[in-house]
Amino acid sequence: MFHFYNNGSGAFGVLFYAVFLIGLCGFVFVLVRNIRQRVSDSRSPRLAVDARVVSRRQDTRVSQTPVGGDATGAQGFSTTTYTDYYVTFAVESGDTMEFCVPYEAYMELYEGSSGRLRFQGTRYLGFDRM
Repeated sequence: MFHFYNNGSGAFGVLFYAVFLIGLCGFVFVLVRNIRQRVSDSRSPRLAVDARVVSRRQDTRVSQTPVGGDATGAQGFSTTTYTDYYVTFAVESGDTMEFCVPYEAYMELYEGSSGRLRFQGTRYLGFDRM
């Protein structure tokens, strides 16, 4: 009798475990990187500097998942859209800084607006227009 999966032995078993380990390593890498960034931001001082909004942009990603667990999509797909909002500020020193901001902040900030940018590390805290 033919066995599709033979207790982890054979080429399929090796390939299965290799793909699993690569995926697990990638997940752990991203998790550690995000934790390190949050710790770094938390240790950074809270700063407020005069700044001007230079540009705004959106990054939209679409994810499709098969409905009913059917990998072929015979029952259709569930589509989810994710959008991140970014604003670039020019600060007094002439440098530019880009932050991922909440939707509400994105809608209130317009190119050319001047004010006081508040941030901590890479974390956007707010912008008070003048």
